[in-house]
Amino acid sequence: MDDSTSSASANHPFLDAPSDTLDVETAISNLTEQASPKLSPQIEKNVERIHTSIARLSSVSIDGLQGLTSELQKLQTFLNTEVSRVQGEIESALSGIQIIMETIAPWKSPPISPELPTRTPSFLNRRIGQR
Repeated sequence: MDDSTSSASANHPFLDAPSDTLDVETAISNLTEQASPKLSPQIEKNVERIHTSIARLSSVSIDGLQGLTSELQKLQTFLNTEVSRVQGEIESALSGIQIIMETIAPWKSPPISPELPTRTPSFLNRRIGQR
C-alpha cells in the first residue's frame, strides 16, 4: 500500500512537496490568463472607470437613502407628536363646549310665566265696588 501511495504521489505533481504548491498556483494563474480573453488597455481603463463609477454612485445612493430614511423617521416622530397635541386640544375644546351647553341649557327652555289670575283679587273688588 505504501508503494501505491508513493507511486501515486510521484506521478501526480500536486501531491509532492510544498514547493510544488507555488507551481500549482502559477499553473492556475496561467490557465486563468489563457481562459480569459485579453482586453486592450483602453477597454481595461473603461472597465475600471465603470467599476469605479458604479461603486461611487452606489455609495452616494446608499448614503442618500440612509439620510432620507433618517429624515422620514424624524418627520414621523414630529407628526405623531402633533397628532397627540391636536387631539388634546380637540378634547379640551369639546369639554369647553359641553360646559357652555350645560350652562345655557336652562335659558333655552321656555320661561315659566306666573299664572295670570282668572278672577280679580278681593282687594281690587272692594275698591271697584266702593266707587
